[in-house]
Amino acid sequence: MLPPIIFAAVLAASTAQAVTPPHDSSLLNHPDRGYRFGLTAEIGTVKALAHRIQFSNNGTMFDYVADGGQDILFPFTRLTADLDIGERHSVVLLYQPLTLRSEIQLQDELVVDNGTFAAGEALDLKYGFDFYRASWLYDLQADPSRELGLGLSLQLRNADIQFTSADGTLRRVNRDLGPVPILKLRTRQPLKGAAWWGLEVDGFYAPIKYINGSDTDVVGAIADASLRVGVPLELGGEAFLNLRYVGGGAEGTSQRYDGPGDGYVENWVHFVALSLGLSLR
Repeated sequence: MLPPIIFAAVLAASTAQAVTPPHDSSLLNHPDRGYRFGLTAEIGTVKALAHRIQFSNNGTMFDYVADGGQDILFPFTRLTADLDIGERHSVVLLYQPLTLRSEIQLQDELVVDNGTFAAGEALDLKYGFDFYRASWLYDLQADPSRELGLGLSLQLRNADIQFTSADGTLRRVNRDLGPVPILKLRTRQPLKGAAWWGLEVDGFYAPIKYINGSDTDVVGAIADASLRVGVPLELGGEAFLNLRYVGGGAEGTSQRYDGPGDGYVENWVHFVALSLGLSLR
């Protein structure tokens, strides 16, 4: 059974007005201001298409989808706040929780940072990769009904990856907190009637040592891309259906790692999410 908020979004979309409501009917914004606020919430489901990870050079390359319980659907939510300044500038704040938990019984021996989990052992897994992002965009289109924004994002990754034996006798944890610079593109264009479509892409690919000045040979990448179709609601609201890809990862050895392994990590993920969203502007 779908969550009640999804039913509410579908119902709201089905009763949407045929034309965009006037600016002064917004619950959040007044037409005389030189700025506008926006709040957006998405809820849906996320699926791992592919996800492989390895900790330490002598560790096992572990397939989360085939062997780690990520072959099912997981809940997906996303919260965004926007501030439009004047006609061209926008600031976007994002919170993206992305934590997948599973309980499995190992088919084969698993080595994680010099810790060995035996074949047949029950294991509790946590893959936490929540992130926070702040973005700035400049709109290249003067038409207020259209947008083609280019800009920059700064993402704060907040990784918490755990392998724990069900009896608690062995645990391996890898945590990482750090900033990531990203390029951003966002566009929104009208469809027939009052409907619209939008595309948003945040991403980068780089050998990290050429960005942070270290001599650590690490390669990293992030891609967060979405395609959505929406309709206006009353009082400045909007409802939309969104298809999103979230992927990326890193490969290399960290010089700041203090054990128990050698600091090498290889972690590549490919997720796809389908969600319904509600916005108020």
